[in-house]
Amino acid sequence: MIVYILGGFLGSGKTSLLMRLATMFSERKQKVAILVNESGEIGVDGATLKAQGYDAVELPSGCICCSLAGTLQSALKNITNDIDPDIIIIEPTGLALPHKVKDLVHNACIDEDRDVIIGIADIQRFKDLIKKKEEFFTRQMQGSDFILINKSDLAKDGEIEEATAWLNGRFPGKEVIPVSVKEGTNLDKVFEMMQ
Repeated sequence: MIVYILGGFLGSGKTSLLMRLATMFSERKQKVAILVNESGEIGVDGATLKAQGYDAVELPSGCICCSLAGTLQSALKNITNDIDPDIIIIEPTGLALPHKVKDLVHNACIDEDRDVIIGIADIQRFKDLIKKKEEFFTRQMQGSDFILINKSDLAKDGEIEEATAWLNGRFPGKEVIPVSVKEGTNLDKVFEMMQ
């Protein structure tokens, strides 16, 4: 079983990516379970995911890397026992630190074969985020296995290159891929990395 944790600030495109990934894994005939931690964000809730045929668990308001740590671990154990999925996708709130969520996954003792953190940065708000929340954004991306720069279809000239250079400077060795989750641009590269 592989656990994917989506990390990114509010509005970066985590839910849209989650839906794309769930569809891709389902098309590959893999059983997918989804854990969503909404915190006042506008996104896809557990009921919507279930209506689309996914095994989804919606965690209550609060942060799964802080106040809901025990809830997350219980949910992971229940999902593993009840559903026995090939893939678990966790979408924490945009204020969570994905590497802390990864630690909680390990502590849940669910026998995952691998866990992968996908960092997602929103190109439209990248400069603002760096200016106002650089330390938090850096901590949020630090545990990522690779980083996606989302909304590349909306980027102005030079923005992708600038953001890529910043991310490469801050996180050397991590692959940085510009994507448009909405348009599907470069998602084939992301899917290849998830074989």
